[in-house]
Amino acid sequence: QVQLVESGGGLVQPGGSLRLSCAASGFTFSNYAMRWYRQASGKERELVARITRAGGVTNYADSVKGRFTISRDNAKNTVYLQMNSLKAEDTAVYYCNGVPQIGVGYEYWGQGTQVTVSS
Repeated sequence: QVQLVESGGGLVQPGGSLRLSCAASGFTFSNYAMRWYRQASGKERELVARITRAGGVTNYADSVKGRFTISRDNAKNTVYLQMNSLKAEDTAVYYCNGVPQIGVGYEYWGQGTQVTVSS
């Protein structure tokens, strides 16, 4: 059974930090590029960050560049999103996503974790 399970969301004050985790199971994690998306209330889902299967290449949305860091541990089948200097506009549900980078496979989504930045 394929699962992507996000954790680490919560309520944080502006300027604070959170670290999201996404634990994968049921597929060959190291074959997959991983992404974090977010969706704020009333807005479309947007790509926040992505990382290649070996972790050698990362990309970020302009709105989070310099504040967020995506990383992965293939031995633990886990991808992370370190979020620093959080702003109110970072408030959203954050989703983990995996797409096959080599071989044949399906795209997978997690259930999402809420991040709320508020004083």
